[in-house]
Amino acid sequence: MNNIINRRKSYGIFLGLLFLFPSLSFSCKKKQVAPQSQSQFTVSSAQVVFESEGSSSNVSITANGNWTASSNSSSIWFTISQASGGSGNVTLKLTANANNTGAGREAIVTINASNGDTRQIQVSQPDNQNLLAKFAMVSPKLLTNNGNPLLDFMFTADPTAIEYNGRVYVYTTNDQQQYDTVGPGGKNTYAYIRTLVMMSSADMVNWTYHGLINTAVLAPWTASSWAPSIESRMEADGKTHFYMYYSNNGLGSAMLTSTSPVGPWKDPLGKNIVDRSVPGVDVGAPFDPGVLIDNQGTGWLVFGGGTPKTKYMPDNARIVKLGADMISLAGNVSKIPAPYMNEASDLNFINGTWVYNYCTNWDPRNVWPYSNIPKPTACNISYMTSKTPLDSGSWKYGDNYFRNPGDNVGDKIGPLTNNHSHLFTFQGKWYFAYHAMYLQNYFNTTGGFRNVGIEEAPMDTTNGVNIPMINATFKGPSQTKLLNPFVLQQAETTAGTSGHVKFDTAGIVGNMVAIGQIDKQVLMVRGADFSKQIPSKFEARVKGTGQIDVYVNNLKGPALVSLKCDTKDWTTLSTQITQKIPNGVGNIYFVFYGDGFLFDDWQFE
Repeated sequence: MNNIINRRKSYGIFLGLLFLFPSLSFSCKKKQVAPQSQSQFTVSSAQVVFESEGSSSNVSITANGNWTASSNSSSIWFTISQASGGSGNVTLKLTANANNTGAGREAIVTINASNGDTRQIQVSQPDNQNLLAKFAMVSPKLLTNNGNPLLDFMFTADPTAIEYNGRVYVYTTNDQQQYDTVGPGGKNTYAYIRTLVMMSSADMVNWTYHGLINTAVLAPWTASSWAPSIESRMEADGKTHFYMYYSNNGLGSAMLTSTSPVGPWKDPLGKNIVDRSVPGVDVGAPFDPGVLIDNQGTGWLVFGGGTPKTKYMPDNARIVKLGADMISLAGNVSKIPAPYMNEASDLNFINGTWVYNYCTNWDPRNVWPYSNIPKPTACNISYMTSKTPLDSGSWKYGDNYFRNPGDNVGDKIGPLTNNHSHLFTFQGKWYFAYHAMYLQNYFNTTGGFRNVGIEEAPMDTTNGVNIPMINATFKGPSQTKLLNPFVLQQAETTAGTSGHVKFDTAGIVGNMVAIGQIDKQVLMVRGADFSKQIPSKFEARVKGTGQIDVYVNNLKGPALVSLKCDTKDWTTLSTQITQKIPNGVGNIYFVFYGDGFLFDDWQFE
């Protein structure tokens, strides 16, 4: 009751105040504020997909200020109708340029407004490539299961080889350095070659590229580096030492040493081990060395070439015993009376017999004293044998056993070329390494650039040493064991590529990484064994922005698995495999792309 009386008293006081101040009034009107314009910036689409080259897509931009448009693509594969604009509505037209490869393409278009706002448009074109057609004529190996040439992405020549820890290591002249210097229209004069190539294999078909030996840095006093020859021996320090001899142009023969087959290498002498300053070296070109360590651990060196004394008996092949340190000479230089000798000396020790191999010259065979041995053909590989190699009169001519690849024998590989070879054993079997012009057509050149191949050599040693005729082929040797895809494998191990693939050093001696491009490239390995295990995951060590599409058995249909990478640092990425492949043995194709993308190694799990 008291609350009601109090409310009534309050109401009466309020009415009294109204009568006392009749002029007092209250306004409920809002304060007038000038309207402010709202910031407006819209883009009609966040994604554009071009179905084909030449197709276009429109994107509407609405803004009340200035704006700019830009793309992050390092190669301009589409056009934007205008790169900037102002207030109002604008229709931006994006048009895909020609796509000669059919490869998928991606980019991001960024629209920046003057007020700091940003919009992005993802632009792409789907992959529309027929990979079999794209890579049909890039290599004699990629789609054929051929084994020759050993490397199909660069020119190599003048091979030597050595077996070590279950692998065969092959070293060659780097014809690619000459090609890169003079170009496809230039000639291979060998003048710019100052590096040697290293590669190895555990199975004779999948070859790991170990990079280059830079003789220009290791031995800057040399003029060139051609035609290496290598031997190895366990020394007193418990390490296997590798001794490599090579041609210092035509001036002499230099050498390098290492305790690893892939280096690092060093120059132990700072001068030629043989040249015309050495007594008994009375030949015009004391080059093309061939080294041998016999069954007693003694080193030998053969070499020679230059202007012949006569066409039949040029008198320019020499042999010398090496010192126990393999970097000095231990005796006098002796002659080897090699008929029609030109260059490319090589030496083997087989069942107590020294076997000297060499390349004959181009001169007519007007003189030939042997009625029971056919005349050697021009610029072929012939051999001689001896039981006492320092006795010049002990050498007997054997036969010619490898005709010039340009003689249209075997698979008719390339034109006539000089000849250089090496006989060696791997896992108890004889092989013959040589060079021929396998890749000139694929590199669009006729400049005389060579490539190393290998053939099986069915040696007959039952009654002395007899070497049957060997022909150059694309097929090459058989695979000696299957490749295990479930252990770490190097990306630089290949049995075939799309050609012109580039590799770079990876900071570890002998290790290389594959370099991606905008266009697709392929690395292939042969004879991978999936007979005991089906993979569920694929992983690779990669760096940069790019992609690897993995195919097994062929390049048809969808990829078995795709791995995408976008990282600035080296990273091992993995991805699950959802498709199934049949049990068995197959080839693996790694289709990779991305400008500056790097690919180091891979394995399945």
